[in-house]
Amino acid sequence: MNFVKRAGMSLRARKAKTAVLLGISVVICTLLLGGFLLRGATARQEAYAQRTIGVDVTVKGKGLTPALADRLGASPWVHRYNPLLACEAGARGLDAVESGTPGPGGEGTGKESRTALAFKGVRDSGLLLPFSYGTYRITAGRGITPEDAGRDVALVERRLAAKNGLSTGDIIRARSADGKRGVPLTVVGIFQDPMQDPPGWTAPHLLPGNTVYVPVRTVQRLGPGAADLTEAVFRIGSPEQAERLHAEARRLLGTGAFAFQVNDKAYRDQVRPIQRVGALAGLIVWLISVAGAVILGLVVMLQIRERRDELGMLLALGEKKWKLIGQHTVEVAAVALPAVAVAALAGQVAARPVGDALLTRPAASGPPGARPSDATGDATGDAPADAAADVSGTRVGPADLGKVAGIGLGISLVSTVVPGIGILRLHPRSILTDSE
Repeated sequence: MNFVKRAGMSLRARKAKTAVLLGISVVICTLLLGGFLLRGATARQEAYAQRTIGVDVTVKGKGLTPALADRLGASPWVHRYNPLLACEAGARGLDAVESGTPGPGGEGTGKESRTALAFKGVRDSGLLLPFSYGTYRITAGRGITPEDAGRDVALVERRLAAKNGLSTGDIIRARSADGKRGVPLTVVGIFQDPMQDPPGWTAPHLLPGNTVYVPVRTVQRLGPGAADLTEAVFRIGSPEQAERLHAEARRLLGTGAFAFQVNDKAYRDQVRPIQRVGALAGLIVWLISVAGAVILGLVVMLQIRERRDELGMLLALGEKKWKLIGQHTVEVAAVALPAVAVAALAGQVAARPVGDALLTRPAASGPPGARPSDATGDATGDAPADAAADVSGTRVGPADLGKVAGIGLGISLVSTVVPGIGILRLHPRSILTDSE
């Protein structure tokens, strides 16, 4: 008789033992699937954290021009970057915020009236620390984004906007300090700086209310000419990539002195726990695989001992020993396949609550050190929270089921072949006459 057919008859004849074997296989497959789902969820969440939280690297130094910042920002490790170029200028028909204390020699005349505003050229206002950490808040419109590089737009402080009745869509006419160049700017956003004005007299361009953020190209047109950047911030995926970016910065900026500061606190606070959960999930998969093989091996071994008489009679009838081992392998494998299906159904039900319990979502949790702009997805250019809502969500996919099925069948093979080696050393006479 074909040993595959005999395996089916044996499973039907031993319904109780088949049910026990099925239960053990379901538990093993479910735990394996849970480990794969958790590991996949941690990988997705880690990748998302690298894109949104990442590591901020601040580069400062003489000779750091907007062109060099663009070249450094084109590195494959950089997700976002933001050069900062500042200048002092004024705006025609725009009244600057004034200090509460009268200034020496009369405030608001001469050069002071021509340089009353602090224009700060940026590429991505969302990478500025005050916006990134939520100190500055956009109250209307949006921030400066990389798409604004060729546009004449402005992000105005709330006090300056209130004094001049500005709102989004209005036009302000900025002019350089020497009065030779003018640039019409469209207000695309209004932000609030919580810092209060100094108690003593302060030059207008140093007052927080007179700050205007514009694209870098606009500051180059308003400024006195070519100038070095105040700083440039680059967001990379992980602290390990900082060394590569440092080598690239040294190549572009030469051997001269430049500051290279790495801020990875938010990354470590958010990503390191995710990586530990992922490592734990991988360890769980290995432990379950080994433990499952051992448990199933013991069960099969007990079944072989109980069926010694059957084995002896089959061998006496001329059955091949490898076919007896193949019969037990088919029996265990036939139970493992429906166990995978049951595990998939259980995984669909339990995957999301388990994943939510073990994983925190950086886009929504907002722990200390996290960037609120990344969490809220405001106008600073960060990804919306809705786009990240399912990052940590676990879901059963064909790849996960394929891995579980492969490992399950591998466990079945190991758990039957290893105990079945003893069959190869026995003879029909010794099996039938052995009383044990």
